[in-house]
Amino acid sequence: MNYYRYIYSVSIAFALLFLFACGKENKAADKATTESTIPEQEGHEETEIATLTEEQMKAVNVIIGRMEEKELTATIKANGRLRVPNESKANVTALYGGVIKSLHVQLGTYVSKGQVIATIVNPDFVRLQEDYLVTTDKITLARQEVNRQQVLYDGNAGAMKNKQTAEAELRVLNTMKSSLAKQIALMGINPQKISRSNLNSVLSVKAPISGTVSQVFSEIGSYVDVTTPVLEIVDNTKIHLDLQVFERDLPSIAKGQTVHFTLSNNAGTEYDAKIYSIGSSFADESKTIAVHGNILGSTQGLIDGMNVTGLISVGHQLSPAVPNEAIVNADGKYYVFMLIKQQKTDDHDHPGEQQMEYQFQKVEIVKGVSELGYTAFTPVGNLPSNAQIIVKNAFFANAKLSNSGDHAH
Repeated sequence: MNYYRYIYSVSIAFALLFLFACGKENKAADKATTESTIPEQEGHEETEIATLTEEQMKAVNVIIGRMEEKELTATIKANGRLRVPNESKANVTALYGGVIKSLHVQLGTYVSKGQVIATIVNPDFVRLQEDYLVTTDKITLARQEVNRQQVLYDGNAGAMKNKQTAEAELRVLNTMKSSLAKQIALMGINPQKISRSNLNSVLSVKAPISGTVSQVFSEIGSYVDVTTPVLEIVDNTKIHLDLQVFERDLPSIAKGQTVHFTLSNNAGTEYDAKIYSIGSSFADESKTIAVHGNILGSTQGLIDGMNVTGLISVGHQLSPAVPNEAIVNADGKYYVFMLIKQQKTDDHDHPGEQQMEYQFQKVEIVKGVSELGYTAFTPVGNLPSNAQIIVKNAFFANAKLSNSGDHAH
């Protein structure tokens, strides 16, 4: 009996040792497996692959083709602003100080040259007219005195000195009247129409140029003088394009070149301009040169100071290009889809049959100029010159990739 108990105990011991040894081997194997996969995960780069079947491509009219070399217009990109020359701007001021009584215009109002835009009042206006009338009366008396002294002198009853004094007084008064008349005329009042019953205390402020009111600096009741502008008028018909071109691009710029530009706040509308002047010095310390262009066509809606982005056409060059429909926009970047694999697979909709399946890799590019339905580009990723890509309706591949979440790992 003891013999059998001994055999049983030995068997149990051997079984436990066997299980322990196997457990250590499995742990070592798991550890080795984990360590061998870590470097692969660290060095892994995800590639986006869109898979399309032949049936899908026919349904949406997805077409495969190759890149082409196209002679598209070469351009230089430059930023700038819309400007109105100083001779087409005017700060409207009153020649004499006073309190604004009325304003006849508001921001955005179009005014014509000579139009009354405001009125101001000041008691000094009345005093100036009174001085004119008083001086006129004094001239009448002075002229009579000159005539009287002339008669006395001719009859040897008066002295030459008295005659000369009377003439000098008349000249002084005439000079004073002329000066007052000019001052009153500058106020917009006709000196010949001044009378004691018709003294004007209101001064009209008139527009010096035709244009649009761009700023209003004063309001009714505020005091203004020659140093205080009432408002600003801008003639936007004289607006032109000012671009800042970098030194490296200057050799390619010439008068007469066409500029296509858009407003920063309205990139959907494109305008054209033609270069008429190129600066000869750097603007501040920016190492850029000012290039000026006349705007072609309507300038309606264009305002002095608007920021713009322009493309200057500087000639033609041969560049890799694809149809516009070959490029998709995703997350602010541009891509094309390159064919990397095609194979026959089982058709799940028709058991026992096979269909062609195509795999496309999403490759990032940088867009260039677009012309006549083609867009020049520069690849960011790997894109051989002989690669086949989707040249029409590439949006479908991008949509399928987004919807299915297809990724090759």
